[in-house]
Amino acid sequence: MSLSAQSYWAAHAWLNGTVQDGVVIATGPDGRVTEVRTGVPEPPIAAVPLGGLTVPGLANVHSHFFHRALRSTAQIGGGTFWTWREAMYLVASQLTPDSAHELARAVYAEMALAGITCVGEFHYVHHQPDGTPYHHPNAMGEALIAAAADAGIRITLLDTCYLSSGFGTPPTARQRRFSDGTAEAWATRAAALTATGHARIGAAIHSVRAVPATALGTVADWARERNAPLHLHLSEQPAENEACHRAHSTTPTRLLADHGILGPGTTAVHATHLTDDDITLLGATGTGVCVCPTTERDLADGIGPAAALERAGSPLSLGSDSHAVIDLLEEARALELHERLRTRARGHWTAAQLLRTASEEGHAALGWADAGRLEPGSFADFTTVALDTVRTAGPAPALATEAVIHAATAADIRDTVVGGRHIVRDGVHQLVHDVPAALARGIRALNHPR
Repeated sequence: MSLSAQSYWAAHAWLNGTVQDGVVIATGPDGRVTEVRTGVPEPPIAAVPLGGLTVPGLANVHSHFFHRALRSTAQIGGGTFWTWREAMYLVASQLTPDSAHELARAVYAEMALAGITCVGEFHYVHHQPDGTPYHHPNAMGEALIAAAADAGIRITLLDTCYLSSGFGTPPTARQRRFSDGTAEAWATRAAALTATGHARIGAAIHSVRAVPATALGTVADWARERNAPLHLHLSEQPAENEACHRAHSTTPTRLLADHGILGPGTTAVHATHLTDDDITLLGATGTGVCVCPTTERDLADGIGPAAALERAGSPLSLGSDSHAVIDLLEEARALELHERLRTRARGHWTAAQLLRTASEEGHAALGWADAGRLEPGSFADFTTVALDTVRTAGPAPALATEAVIHAATAADIRDTVVGGRHIVRDGVHQLVHDVPAALARGIRALNHPR
């Protein structure tokens, strides 16, 4: 992504778990870090100074970009996940490739302002509203890849197989545009997607209720043949578990295990309502789990067993999912705070562990193992959090990680660099010059379609 070599000087930087002072981060034309030097008291000539704490770029592992249009409106009144879903379907019905690009560009720019350098877009709005493919069958997915480029961040497009509305039932009218008809047709269309410098292609099983058990292996094989990440929604709601028991006499996790879906290349999203056996299965297979705390509490989903999953062997990552807020620092903090509520005990993860979950582990879950660390050879993707705001001022620099994780918000992000390019400079996006206005336009187009 970088056009020329560039050096940055961080007043403080988080290097593999410790805070170092006066750190020079040199980047090359290939967008990777070429050198990291510590103990440099002042910015060298031509180096870009970064105040605050510079950390690896954050990875938003689970996103549905168009859910951003529901922010605030979805908070009116009561209801459940299932009533919220009806409002979501209405927004999805309005999307076109052009409106998807416009809104996604703005949403991804908001992510860059929040220090997110890579997003996993769980993409299932594939076709026209009546289910007819577009002239270019991947017009929607390609619009999202282009939107990420325009916003200056990386993307893993998790192209999603979605074939049924429930166990043994066809898609509803509002779900027709999600479905390719068969897993084989999904695989053919997804195979035509092309990775680029900023984009990688992964696969997703929407859920065990949306992909028949006989089709699960087709999606998993597609991902494994390409060494691509495979993601899926898992046990987000008790109703999903109950329906799976009625159809298969087992839990969704056991069903996935029986069909060979679990493993180190797979990430289960939410995993909120699990049995002890489910936790053991996920951990023993090294299956990752993406937790989305702000969405899970916004939709009243519940608090998942994140600590138990990690102890069992599942690496954790984080996502903002429905974008009730876009703030990976809040997601990281909520991981610890939710566990405190459950156990009435403190100190389940250190600040350094939570930051690694939000950065290195997230990138690995999205197929970017060469990002998420500030070291030579890694992609030069990093973000700087101010240490002089009303939320972060006071602690000594040695406690900067704790200040960032336990007090800072997305509003404290000052700079974001992706591939050596300075995408956000002093809180201002350099490619999308008025992100709030861009968001308003994109949302207004869906709420008031012409």
